[in-house]
Amino acid sequence: MKIEGRAIKLGDNINTDFIISGRYKFSITDIKELSKHIMEDIDPNFASKIIPGKSIIVAGKNFGMGSSREQAPRVIKECGIIAVVAKSFARIFYRNGFNIGLPLIELDTQSIKENDVLEIDLDRGTLKDITQTEVCIIKPLPHFMQELLKEGGIVNYYKKYSRLPEV
Repeated sequence: MKIEGRAIKLGDNINTDFIISGRYKFSITDIKELSKHIMEDIDPNFASKIIPGKSIIVAGKNFGMGSSREQAPRVIKECGIIAVVAKSFARIFYRNGFNIGLPLIELDTQSIKENDVLEIDLDRGTLKDITQTEVCIIKPLPHFMQELLKEGGIVNYYKKYSRLPEV
């Protein structure tokens, strides 16, 4: 599975309230409407930087810390962001991301810059920064997690196969 897109760079400790502010989580139930407010407490213009199907969030350590609500990864996916690459992820966010079919890649992201073009090859376990002509080895994803991503998440996988993937 290959993913290619342009980097939108963020820092460390991006919590779920930064991804989607708590003031919206309970008042807006439509995910399309909710996604218009992505990262607005960090950058009010963040949503305008996203090219649906061609944008990858690149962050530092502890991405997705905070609540266990699924709105945060769902908003990221709904906006058309195709993957998140971070030095590390909060455990519950990591699980929620894969459950909805959002690719999450662990990698030291320090050398990646805003707008770098990235190519992620999950089968080969590589991330190529095309802009900087640098190739990095990524933490391999187990086969069952790649299967979840291919089907768009655990619910879609179950609907298609009437079972959970084998670990």
